[in-house]
Amino acid sequence: MADREIDAGIIEACRRGDRDAFRALYESYRDKVYSISLYFFHGNEADAADVTQEVFVKLYAGMESFRGDALFSTWLYRLVRNSCLDGSRGKAARARNLQPEARIARVSAANQEEDLMRGEAARAVQRAVSQLPPKFRLPILLRHFEELSYEEMAATLNCSMGTVASRLSRGHRMLCKLLTPGGRP
Repeated sequence: MADREIDAGIIEACRRGDRDAFRALYESYRDKVYSISLYFFHGNEADAADVTQEVFVKLYAGMESFRGDALFSTWLYRLVRNSCLDGSRGKAARARNLQPEARIARVSAANQEEDLMRGEAARAVQRAVSQLPPKFRLPILLRHFEELSYEEMAATLNCSMGTVASRLSRGHRMLCKLLTPGGRP
């Protein structure tokens, strides 16, 4: 993650209220925040957009609280995690059961059948990941979609690396069951 980490000068400029610096920070991380949120909310684009907006509002308002003890990305992913969990609790309280269809894969003219099969597999994985309980879904997303190390995941999820390994292992087993015909977690 270090090679993708935002420059310390941009963070310091954000602390001073520099809007251009915040825009650069937003441009660097908005897709990652949205992607995690989208998977967390089972492909619900509206919920993912709401969480993404909420994360950056919190980030803008609380930038001065970033002490630099950890990587900025770790601190940001913790905000994402908390916002997703808060949004999930609010969603459950409102008992909304809307689940939009997964995004449709692009199909090339030359390899339509292959692309169709690959898209179907991707949708199956997305559906399976979205069925995992949040405590197993978040480590899977952070590891396989954001490529965080175990150490970064432990800091983000506020748990030990052993807990991260355990949750990933259980999450993988649950995914295997979900992806086999007739499987349940």
